[in-house]
Amino acid sequence: MNNITCLGHQEAEKIIETIKNELQRRQKSAVISVVDHHGELIAFLRLDGAPLPSIIIATNKAFTAAREQKPTQEYGEAARDLTNGFDVAYMGDSRFTGFGGGIPVKLDGKVVGAIGVSGLATQEDIELAMMGLASIQK
Repeated sequence: MNNITCLGHQEAEKIIETIKNELQRRQKSAVISVVDHHGELIAFLRLDGAPLPSIIIATNKAFTAAREQKPTQEYGEAARDLTNGFDVAYMGDSRFTGFGGGIPVKLDGKVVGAIGVSGLATQEDIELAMMGLASIQK
């Protein structure tokens, strides 16, 4: 038997609430996605006015961060490397993405889920995802 630890809905709700509150404080809008260790959706929120393409992008960011066990910005940089890069289309799943804003959630060095934020500039998406992560690490 395998005992697997992964994010649950309570952690996902806390992540979403933290990011939502910060977005409201900044008077901005985005999409937030929280997934389990397989990259499958646990919780999702699209704030009013968030760009519609960000619905898929936020979920794909979280999926990629969980599956690749690294931030999506790092994954994207590796893919774009002119010498050793790779085409993400060959990963076998169209959900893989190299846009920044997806981060894995780790517990004792193991990925237990991931967060994806989309709709703002890359650095702001990353910053908000990190805030969500910090909210459950306290």
